[in-house]
Amino acid sequence: MLTAAQIVTFDDTPPPPGCSPWVGSPEQARHIEIVEPDADWPGVFEALRAAIVGVLGARALVVEHVGSTSVPGLAAKPVIDIDLTVADTDDEDAYVPALEALGFVLRVREPWWMGHRCLVSAHPAANLHVWPPDSPEAARHRIFRDWLRSDETDRQRYAAVKRAVAADGLMSAYNARKEGVIREIFARAFSAAGLLP
Repeated sequence: MLTAAQIVTFDDTPPPPGCSPWVGSPEQARHIEIVEPDADWPGVFEALRAAIVGVLGARALVVEHVGSTSVPGLAAKPVIDIDLTVADTDDEDAYVPALEALGFVLRVREPWWMGHRCLVSAHPAANLHVWPPDSPEAARHRIFRDWLRSDETDRQRYAAVKRAVAADGLMSAYNARKEGVIREIFARAFSAAGLLP
C-alpha cells in the first residue's frame, strides 16, 4: 500500500554510470506536434486496452489511460499514453512477447527507476508504460490526470507550456522543459487530495 510520502516524493535519480534506458538505438530527434483535443482519443485507448487485456489476460493487473489524451479539452501530442501494471516488470517474458505481437516495441528499460519499462506502438501511436504494483509514478499519473480533468486553469496553463516547449525535437528535452510547471500543478493536486500537510 502506497503512503502519501511515497506519492508526493519524486525520484529524480539519474541512471547508474554506464547504463542507458534505451533498448536499441538511442532517442532520436523528431518533430513534436501539439494538436487540439480529439474526441476519438478515448476510443483509441479503449481499443488498445481491449487488445492488451486480450493478450495478457489476468497478467494485466491495471490498464489506465493517462497523459494528456486522457484529459477532455486538453491539447496534446496525438499519442495515447497508457499505464499497465504487471506483477513483475523484470519478468519481461511474461508480457513483452505478447505485446510485441500487437505491434508494440520495447524501447525503454529502467530497472533502477521503479522498474519502469516503456513499449511504443506506431499505429496507433501509443506509449505503453509498464509498472509493478503500488508504483508511486503510476499513482502520480492518475492524480495529475484527474486534477487536470477538474481544473480548467491548470489545464490551460499546461496546454500553453506544452505548445511553448514543443519545438526542441527531443522528447527528453520537451519533458524537462515542462517539469517546472508540472511540479507546480502537482503541488496543487497533492494538496487537494490531502496528501500534503
